[in-house]
Amino acid sequence: MLRVSVRAAQPGGFTLDVDFDADAGTTILFGASGSGKTTVLRAIAGFLRPASGRVTVGDSVLLDTASGINVPVHQRRVGYLGQDLALFPHMTVEQNIAYGLAAVDRAARDVRVREMLERFNIAGLGRRKPAQLSGGEQQRVALARCLATAPRVLLLDEPLSALDHGTQTLIMEDLRAWNRRDPIPIVYVTHSHREAFELGQQILVMEGGRIEARGTPHEVLDAPARFGVANIAGFENVFRADVRAANATEGTMTCVIGGQTEIEVPFSGAAVGDQVHIAVRAGDVMVATERPRNLSARNLLEGEVMSLERRGPMVIARIAAGADLEVHLTPGACQSLQLAQGTRVWVVIKTYSWRVLTSDDEDIRRLF
Repeated sequence: MLRVSVRAAQPGGFTLDVDFDADAGTTILFGASGSGKTTVLRAIAGFLRPASGRVTVGDSVLLDTASGINVPVHQRRVGYLGQDLALFPHMTVEQNIAYGLAAVDRAARDVRVREMLERFNIAGLGRRKPAQLSGGEQQRVALARCLATAPRVLLLDEPLSALDHGTQTLIMEDLRAWNRRDPIPIVYVTHSHREAFELGQQILVMEGGRIEARGTPHEVLDAPARFGVANIAGFENVFRADVRAANATEGTMTCVIGGQTEIEVPFSGAAVGDQVHIAVRAGDVMVATERPRNLSARNLLEGEVMSLERRGPMVIARIAAGADLEVHLTPGACQSLQLAQGTRVWVVIKTYSWRVLTSDDEDIRRLF
């Protein structure tokens, strides 16, 4: 198990203050740019010396400022891979993988290199140089080089961000297969919800140098309790609302936005008359051009398309439906519905697509 408890002041007034454990498997560090994710990795690897703290792997102490222990980077047996793969361009794939094995005798080194080539599906590429490889192949080589030295911990800083969807999937499968056979803690920085859900046993959401939420990806990203976490988790629509009715037996509440628009949301324990904040993902909002009938969804709002914006493979629609909603649609859906500015539509939202957020959140007070 990896245990991390560090505090470090950075230039510009930023302070890192984190405390967490990571078992074998993947722990996701999730958060906006500048939240401190990479700084955590640097503290574990030994590139950064915290003002105070302790880092241990099993019974081995890598850092203990109280005792004056600070194991040098090259002795920590921690693998580190960032977005810059740092492959040596003049070396072959085999030579790159063998680079960290200089202290191992030649025969054992050759066996280890062959093993890593096979385990990362690059066995036929050993004599090539990095410039002769695809992006996915280079990524596999970089991972193989990190893991060839049998690290006790693996630190990955957005390693798949430059790769296409299909290549990401294949490399995530390779990484899972490797970790099943060699179970060590992996601390994985990403902005991708997909990577978090597919790889993470635990997710830590960071804001301002601190861990603001932790749990499984489902617990944290699908059911955020705070605005800051909801925003990072992709809940684009956040509203202040008054509780008009609460039914604990049925597990629902009726909330009112703007004094007139009723929304049914999951019961949160709030009482009638309380003010809450509710959020829904833009991708969880459905749109129809005729009034739907016989639906299980309880929230049906009539509205008008205010704008449509194409953004990559997605269309962002702004719809006024008693509340101003952001809705994410495919271009095909927009075309089949013949959506345009001014189109009258019906908005459909399931009750349990809504999340009720903590109302005393400082981020919410700033927003409203």
